Amino acid sequence: MHTQTYNIKGMHCASCSSIIEKTFKKIDGVELAEVNYGTEKAKVSFDPLKTNPHDLSKHIEPLGYSLDIPATASQMGMSEDEHAAHLGLNQSKAEKLAEVADMRTMVFSALPLAFISVIFMVWEILPQFTNLPMMGSVVSTFMHHLLPIFATYILFVVGKPYLLGLHRFLRYGKANMDTLVGIGTVAAFLYSFVVSAFEELLEPFINVTYQYYDVTIVVITFIALGKYLEMRSKIKTGDAIEKLLNLQAKTALVMRDGKEVEISVNDVKHGDLIIMKPGAKIPVDGVITDGDSFIDESMVTGEPMPVQKKIGDSVVSGTMNTSGSFVFKATKVGLETLLAQIIHMVEEAQGSKAPIQALADKISAVFVPIVIGFAFLTLGVWLVVGSQYLGFSEALSFGLVSFVGILVIACPCALGLATPTAIIVGVGKGAKEGILIKDAATLEKLHKVNTVVVDKTGTITKGKPTLVDIQNFSTITDEEMISVLASLEKKSEHPIAHAIVNYASGKNIEAKEISNFEGIQGKGLKGTINNTEYFVGNAKLIADLGINFDTTQLDQYTMQGKTPVILATKDAVLGFVMVADEIKPESKQAVADLHKLGITVIMLTGDDEKAAKHMASLVGIDDVIAHVLPQDKLAKIKELQSQGRIVAMAGDGVNDAPALAQANVGIAMGTGTDVAIESAGITLLGGDISKLAKAINLSNITMRGIKQNLFWAFIYNIVGIPLAAGAFYPIFGWVLNPIFAGFAMAMSSVSVVGNSLRIKSKKL
Repeated sequence: MHTQTYNIKGMHCASCSSIIEKTFKKIDGVELAEVNYGTEKAKVSFDPLKTNPHDLSKHIEPLGYSLDIPATASQMGMSEDEHAAHLGLNQSKAEKLAEVADMRTMVFSALPLAFISVIFMVWEILPQFTNLPMMGSVVSTFMHHLLPIFATYILFVVGKPYLLGLHRFLRYGKANMDTLVGIGTVAAFLYSFVVSAFEELLEPFINVTYQYYDVTIVVITFIALGKYLEMRSKIKTGDAIEKLLNLQAKTALVMRDGKEVEISVNDVKHGDLIIMKPGAKIPVDGVITDGDSFIDESMVTGEPMPVQKKIGDSVVSGTMNTSGSFVFKATKVGLETLLAQIIHMVEEAQGSKAPIQALADKISAVFVPIVIGFAFLTLGVWLVVGSQYLGFSEALSFGLVSFVGILVIACPCALGLATPTAIIVGVGKGAKEGILIKDAATLEKLHKVNTVVVDKTGTITKGKPTLVDIQNFSTITDEEMISVLASLEKKSEHPIAHAIVNYASGKNIEAKEISNFEGIQGKGLKGTINNTEYFVGNAKLIADLGINFDTTQLDQYTMQGKTPVILATKDAVLGFVMVADEIKPESKQAVADLHKLGITVIMLTGDDEKAAKHMASLVGIDDVIAHVLPQDKLAKIKELQSQGRIVAMAGDGVNDAPALAQANVGIAMGTGTDVAIESAGITLLGGDISKLAKAINLSNITMRGIKQNLFWAFIYNIVGIPLAAGAFYPIFGWVLNPIFAGFAMAMSSVSVVGNSLRIKSKKL
């Protein structure tokens, strides 16, 4: 199966996404289709042997939509994904701005006509209730001839999308918001046109003074104005992607055939030597081969202070070279770079659907057909029941007003925008704060979390422990003991092993040849050096070997938060070294912030219990579970979940993979280019645990925004439809003029987008 995300052209409302989704799912070869109105994108999984993007587009083109398929990707020697990442989004932005500009022209051409129509309408009504003089017959006659001209322009030029919506409904039976507005305004226009053309013939049967050209003019203008404001606002919701794209360097200065050549960043290949000058953006990920500099990595780590980089250090695309000059070798290009991964992840998350959106989607899917049916039913009730009390002429007038009012006010746009706009803004805000959210479902789940489980090494601590003590009980020298330890630990990836190897390297102690190496999960490792079998590990390993060992001295060190690494043969303990890992400066405040949110913090670690408890006491962690194997971490998460807890697990994203996958929300402590974006629902760039409380706050703020949006969208329709139908007329004499219905409908969508944009200004 091939999964691809495409921009969709021609979407105007929430029900559009439902129509496109249903159409795609009926196509042979399509396994999954998700269409998001907020981002105007479709994520489609399909079998390339049965269908293709052009075929998908052909199925929706008769309905007024099309897929934006990158046509130039192959010409540029790039994959479609790379093309979309590097150019597609910018192109989409340009198209959006052009669409907004066209809409602005339409709206500003319609506004003066609507303004004149409203003045005329008010002048006709007010003299009945105030001392305002009646309109002169000359002015009245002139306006009655002018309004049909205005209405014709508005309906057939500004209202063209709504006429097309009506056409698609009549031809294909697919209804969306455009259909509602199209039926309502065309009905008002045709009724008014017939009354105008056959005034004398119809006068004995109906009240010919009621004409609704002003309804057609003002309703379409208000809705077009609302759409224009909504489109402008929606562009602002996605500016996080634009800002991330702006971080990308457009060119790179590379060595080719012994010369410096400036090329497009898209042409950089693995192994290229790239020359960096002061003030330049780093174009791709790589390793410094010559020179040194200070690099502003705030894009990745959030730290404002530039970091010194020298030969052998990694550099990341999008970061800024501040002072020196250096040369680096390209190791990751195109979509492999950290920045490209971040952009892709943010875009995917913004386009994904939160579970809370399912209800709104279901309602939007059936809403339009039900509303059309209800509008015709209301018209029928007015004609049948209303005629008995008001007479046919007035009942027809009220029935038509209600019919148009229902169709206009019932648009489900606000409902469709409620969730995606908040998700787009929330995910974007997270990205700016160094909090990468994988999908909308994760963002939604995060606000329910009441227990956070953290790994010790690399999460609470810096993850770069150092060797601080040596205790030698054998006849071999300290140097030889370190040599044996380093030789064995060189085969391990554990941070404590790195501390021993780094110590040996710093002291110029050479490693020895090793054979029969074997890792003992959760306990240590063993190997043979010069025909002697050595064991390196924790107290559990020594106990398993059956060696008597007085741990009194060991306990004194572990009480100080140091972790022992014991060296032994089959028969005796030769000695041990102590390794200490510093606590991150932000850890204590981070735990305090989580406590303020009412969240329990548990440390789950494979390290020594006393060391872990000492660390936990320093930062204020509630509970500690030590000596835990990877599979035990998984079991502990399950156990906490069985107690009814909603668990977030924060770890390094690799060693903790099973537990991260089991947790309700997995959080990877991503540091630099080693960020484990795919391993967890959330990645905290720079490995900064203080961002964990911010991520939960962000989830709370976003979910609050979504619930507010949904509440107002539902309330608006629940109150608006009966009001438009004339349900309150018998009691209060209220009938909602379609003009006000159009204004209310337009403003509801704008208010939902505006409310979502408020998330940007919230402090995490």
